[in-house]
Amino acid sequence: MRAAERWRSRWCCAFRRAEPLIQARARERSLLSFLRIDLAHHAARDLLGVVLSVPRTHARRGFPRRVSGPWSLVFGLAAIALGPFSGAAESARPNVLFIAIDDLARSLGCYGHPVVQSPHIDRLARSGVRFERAYNQIPLCNPSRASLLTGLRPDVTRVYDLAQRFREAVPDAVTLPQLFRQAGWWTGRVGKIFHYGVPGGIGTNGLDDPVSWDEVVNPKGRDVADQKLITNPTPERPISAALSWLAAEGADEEQTDGMIATAAIALLEKHRDRAFFLGVGFFRPHTPYVAPKRYFERYPLEPIRLPDTPAGDRDDIPAIAFAHNNPVPNYGLDELTLKRALQAYYASVSFVDAQVGRVLAALERLGLAERTLVVLWSDHGYHLGEHGGVWQKRSLFEESAGAPLIIRAPGAAGNGRPCPAVVEFVDIYPTVAEWCGLRGPANLAGRSLLPLLRAPATRWDGVAFTQILRPGDGRPVMGRSVRTDRWRYTEWAGGEAGAELYDHARDPREITNLAADPAHAATRRALRQLFNGKVDAGVPSTPFMPAQL
Repeated sequence: MRAAERWRSRWCCAFRRAEPLIQARARERSLLSFLRIDLAHHAARDLLGVVLSVPRTHARRGFPRRVSGPWSLVFGLAAIALGPFSGAAESARPNVLFIAIDDLARSLGCYGHPVVQSPHIDRLARSGVRFERAYNQIPLCNPSRASLLTGLRPDVTRVYDLAQRFREAVPDAVTLPQLFRQAGWWTGRVGKIFHYGVPGGIGTNGLDDPVSWDEVVNPKGRDVADQKLITNPTPERPISAALSWLAAEGADEEQTDGMIATAAIALLEKHRDRAFFLGVGFFRPHTPYVAPKRYFERYPLEPIRLPDTPAGDRDDIPAIAFAHNNPVPNYGLDELTLKRALQAYYASVSFVDAQVGRVLAALERLGLAERTLVVLWSDHGYHLGEHGGVWQKRSLFEESAGAPLIIRAPGAAGNGRPCPAVVEFVDIYPTVAEWCGLRGPANLAGRSLLPLLRAPATRWDGVAFTQILRPGDGRPVMGRSVRTDRWRYTEWAGGEAGAELYDHARDPREITNLAADPAHAATRRALRQLFNGKVDAGVPSTPFMPAQL
C-alpha cells in the first residue's frame, strides 16, 4: 500500500509539471475528450494495478522500466483518478460561463447595428467566435430554452408554450448543466436560464430544473417594486407583452440584472478553485424595457429611425405568419411612441451589456479567463418593427428565428473571427460538452461546433429548423421553417395555410415571397424534404395551453 501511495504521489507531481502543456494541447485539439480526466474509478485502479505489478523482467515486453513521456501522463492520470480529484486534476478541467440574455435581437455593435452601444459584448466577440447565422428552434422563451438546454428539438421535448415542463415528456433527459454536475463540476445558476415569466417570475425559481444545479440565486431588484411607474401605451395589454418601459432611478446594482451580475461575481470568487459550470441569465431586454436613466440618455430620440418597409411588403405573406399577439401593425401606435420604445429597448441592451462586462472583468481579475469557456446566447431573436410593424418574437422571419451566439474557447484557433455558417441552438450542447471532454446523451439533435471554433470559415453545409405553434381561431396551426445557406422556406399547416420562400442571396430582408413562383417549384420541393424527421407539420397530440402560446 505504501508503494502504491509513493507511485501515486510521483505521478501527481509529474502531472502538475505537464499540466500547462496538457491544457494548451487540449484547448486546441480537444484532447480532453480523449484523455477523459474523469476516468472511471475502477478502470483507473485496474490500470495502476497493472503498472505496479509489472516485474522488472517484463520491461522489454512493452512496459517501460522507467516510466517517462506519454507513459507518465497516462499512468499519472490513472493514479490521480484513484482518489478524489487533486488540485491539479481539478484545475485541468475547463470551466464554463454560460450567459443567457432574454429577448436579445442581433441589435449589437458586433452584429453591425449602427446605433446600439454594446462595447463589452463586442469585446467578447472580438476575442471569440461570433456566429453570424445561428438559429433557435422555437422563438418563444420556455420552449427555446428547454430545447437548447436538453439538446433536443421541440417535437421531442413536447414544449411549445410558456407553461409546459420538458420533464413531463422526457423525464430522463440530461440537461447540459446536469451533465456537468454528474461529471463532478460544481454547477450554479443566477437568474433566468430555464424559463421564468417576466416580470412576474423574477425572484422565484420559475420553471427551473432543480437536478441541474448545486446552487441557485434568484435576485429581485427595484425594477419589480417600480412596476407602477412603467409607461404602457397599450394599457389593455399586460406590461410583460406590451411595448412598455421605464427610465429608472438609482444605480445598476439596484436593478435585478445588476444584482444578477453581483451574485455571479460572488459565485466566481467562491468557486474559483474548482471546476464550475455557471449559468448567468439576464432578464432584459425583455419587456418591460427597464434600465437606469443614464442608459436612455445615450439614445436621443431624434436620430432613432424605425425600420424602412417597402410598400406592399405584407401583400404576399400569409396572414398566419404574423403573430397572434401582434395582430395590428405597430400595435396601432404613433411614430413618436414607437421611437420611445426603440430607445428603451436600446437602453436595456446597453444596460445588460454593462452587466456582462462586469462579469467578464471579474473572470479576468480572478485569473479564470484562460481556462473558462464563455458562451453568450439569447433564447431567440426579436422584431423591432420590421415587415411594416412586427414587434417582439413568435415569428419565423429571420429577425425572430436568428439570434446572437458568441463562443470564446480559450486557445481556439478561430478566436477573433466571425463564422458565417448556418448553425442551430441544439448544436450548443454537444459543443460545450465536447470542449470539456464530456460525452452527451446519444439522442442529442445537434452536432459539435468545435471544427468551426478552430476554423470559422470551414465548409459546414448547415441547415437550421425553427417552428412555432399558433393558437389559430380555435384550430391550432403549426408553422415550420428551414434555413439553408441561401434559402428560407416556411410553411403553415404543412402548406395548407400558406407558404413562404425567400432567396437570401438576393433578398436578405425577406421582402419577396417566391413560394408561388413556378420557377422555384423544384427548390421548394427540395427544401420541404429537409423537414422529414426534424419538424412535424401537424399539431402536437400532447397537452399545450393555447393561451400560453
